[in-house]
Amino acid sequence: MVRIFRRLGLSKYHPPQFIQNEDIELMHHLGVNSYRFSISWSRILPRGRFGKVNSVGITFYNRLIDALLLQGIQPFVTLNHNDVPQYLEDRYGAWLNPQIQKDFGHYADVCFKAFGRKVKYWITFNEPNNVVVKGFISGVYPPQRCSKPFGDCLSGDSNIEPYIAAHNIILAHATAVETYKKEYQAKQGGSIGIVISTRWFEPLRDIPADRFAVQRALAFDIAWFLDPVIFGEYPPEMRQVLGLRLPTFSSEDGRKLQHKLDFIGINHYTSKYIQDCIFSPCEEGSIESTAFVISTGERNGIPIGTPTSMPDNFVFPDGMEKMIMYIMQRYNNIPMFITENGYAQGSTSNDPTADMLNDEGRVEYLHSYLTSLTRAMRQGADVRGYFIWSLLDNFEWLFGYTQRFGLYHVNFETQERTPKLSAKWFKEFLEGPEVIESE
Repeated sequence: MVRIFRRLGLSKYHPPQFIQNEDIELMHHLGVNSYRFSISWSRILPRGRFGKVNSVGITFYNRLIDALLLQGIQPFVTLNHNDVPQYLEDRYGAWLNPQIQKDFGHYADVCFKAFGRKVKYWITFNEPNNVVVKGFISGVYPPQRCSKPFGDCLSGDSNIEPYIAAHNIILAHATAVETYKKEYQAKQGGSIGIVISTRWFEPLRDIPADRFAVQRALAFDIAWFLDPVIFGEYPPEMRQVLGLRLPTFSSEDGRKLQHKLDFIGINHYTSKYIQDCIFSPCEEGSIESTAFVISTGERNGIPIGTPTSMPDNFVFPDGMEKMIMYIMQRYNNIPMFITENGYAQGSTSNDPTADMLNDEGRVEYLHSYLTSLTRAMRQGADVRGYFIWSLLDNFEWLFGYTQRFGLYHVNFETQERTPKLSAKWFKEFLEGPEVIESE
């Protein structure tokens, strides 16, 4: 038996109008003690540092924070979850221009000043690795910049621009952390970190090339951002492959990066197999990233775990333990939070609500992943909290309303919320002993 989690909560990016007072009551009824949400940069500073602070946006978020605290729910606040003021994109190209570092620092300072007295947990960026890969390599997310063979966009260079954008995001993070550490942390008593999207990888074949490819894929996926903000340099696995395409940090950059984060946020859903494409032949056009690997969910026609309705998401609980141990060992057991973990249900307008409410697959998924997480904690992993994605069914990025992750079913026409089986299970879990049995 092991004591788990100081923070148990729910994680979601919702459009500001989507969270209602009744939703905070739902959280209180569940018994969670934290709620993770994102502030929209555009609602606070529509023109960045070139315009005024939007007082209406400040008022909205203060009301949300106050309502959470009134119910004993600690706000866990993300500063950037994909969105950038369009004005900055139009003015200088946003993440492709170093000016964005100063703009993000200004935005962070405004938020620390406005909300920091009440917010004790800050996240600079949510999944910057996804932002860069999908925005500047494959081009499926804004600003939709890419080049063949990685994607088919009107403009962009998938071999160069991702590393420029990532460099500016890393230094924007460092700017915000430096501001918080020097100006606010001592008097506000909070902590600050970053959230990375993670997938565990297993070698497709039991050969050295694929085992090395797994380490390379993890470096390009996770260490790309964590190594610089923790160690002050890009991972050697990337430098060996990319050479001069990977930027370098100046002495001034290094000074900023000396201000270390307080925790690492881990978003984890699934795992995949990895095949090497440096020492092994791969089909032309199939290499999916500049790490020179192919990822797949199947080996010899057998999936790595039970497929879910979300493409490329498989139920592989062991990946949670392995992911935590990788981060623990590489980064000297810096405190960690599982900031997202959840299960998708495919949905159409014709699906009976009763079928959506009886989400046994989600219950089994959550229990198995929590059990895996507990195994990592038994080995010493300093995990401080766990957040389910998510409280409510909502608009899931490119998948729209076709994928439901919520503990509560939402009728998108009437906005009625109805607890699913998983909500009842999670409430009972929270009301029980602060332990979970390892299998």
